[in-house]
Amino acid sequence: MAWPSSPEPPVITSAKIVIAGGFGVGKTTFVSSLSEIPPVNTEAWMTEVSEAVDPIEEGSSKTKTTVAMDFGRITIDDSLILYLFGTPGQPRFWFLWDDLCRGAIGALVLVDTRRLDVSFPAVNYFENDTGLPFVVAVNLFDGRLWHELSEVRDALALSPEVPLICCDARDRASSARALQTVVTHAMQQMGSSGPPPGALIGR
Repeated sequence: MAWPSSPEPPVITSAKIVIAGGFGVGKTTFVSSLSEIPPVNTEAWMTEVSEAVDPIEEGSSKTKTTVAMDFGRITIDDSLILYLFGTPGQPRFWFLWDDLCRGAIGALVLVDTRRLDVSFPAVNYFENDTGLPFVVAVNLFDGRLWHELSEVRDALALSPEVPLICCDARDRASSARALQTVVTHAMQQMGSSGPPPGALIGR
């Protein structure tokens, strides 16, 4: 008598996504809104001493800043788990970005159109230094799109191949849609060039 064979468990693939951007654009909020585990936030209190190097706009309620990285995890379905790595935004911690991007399949660059100047370095980094597929997302602070996306694309001098979208980092559904755009864009790029070494890990 032959015993019925049990179905084989699905092959689970994990992938790394980087959440990047300038100082105070919403990276920690984005990771926290999506993570199914308590997110790891390496934050430090902002003090009067740090105002000279981490200036914030008048009236901002920001009291902490990321000094290493944010980390979270989200399960997409039975076969895909994404690990989210948020970069620190301050220039003095940019040396960490190369390590955080190693092995990633793609990146989401958050921008604040009220302070586009802090977004140029992040966009330039992914356009010129990594070769990593990336998507730019305008974070809707106060739930408002302050400028048309076409104007933002021109201001950031984005290549036509780089997707430009909107999201609200506070909203889980909105953040999930932005993350889906990153995964789709990364997979399309990998279809033509293959994944970066170590980007997809089956287990």
